[in-house]
Amino acid sequence: MMTNLFSTFDPSTNIFNISLNWTSTFIGLLIIPSMFWLTSSRINTMWNKMNLILHNEFKTLLGPKSFNGTTLIFISIFIMMLFNNFMGLFPYIFTSTSHLAFTFTMALPMWFSFMLFGWLNHTNHMFAHLVPQGTPPTLMSFMVLIETISNIIRPGTLAIQLAANMIAGHLLLTLLGNTGSSMSTNLIPILIIGQMMLLILESAVAMIQAYVFSILSTLYSSEVY
Repeated sequence: MMTNLFSTFDPSTNIFNISLNWTSTFIGLLIIPSMFWLTSSRINTMWNKMNLILHNEFKTLLGPKSFNGTTLIFISIFIMMLFNNFMGLFPYIFTSTSHLAFTFTMALPMWFSFMLFGWLNHTNHMFAHLVPQGTPPTLMSFMVLIETISNIIRPGTLAIQLAANMIAGHLLLTLLGNTGSSMSTNLIPILIIGQMMLLILESAVAMIQAYVFSILSTLYSSEVY
């Protein structure tokens, strides 16, 4: 019995005191061998087309000065986030992207590497970003402060927006699911329809949040060139 609504996100499954919740992150490795079949399936063809579309979009955002192969990093991030978001929609599977321990671990090293590369190799360009073009001289000091703060909080906003969006939908599904035992029989079909619609919405949110996370990471990296 749940003592707390947020206990649905507790990583409590274990065997011999070894936590099994985070293993859902690595289940996707099982589908990798199918990529090496001689004849591609429809799923592989669709997957390759999606990767090509993402590559073209990320390449446009990064600009012509980006290094070759940079888009592979963000495509990999998108695929990993998409997989983990979808895994959390299945019953009794731990949602790793609903925890800041996972999302912040992804966002912070990526942001830090962008900042380190930018300040070491394009120092003047990074200083120019602190003062937007057309800023009045009297407001320059305030703009530098505001831009610095906005840069520092970027990994936090990336991590929190992904975790918060995943938590919100799962909490709503849990709340509605827990009310089923106390509802009258006539209202059960309405509850089931509502749960199904919420599940469709959460599937869309899983895709959108993975896309938003990778797009924002791409935009942050494009500023350091």
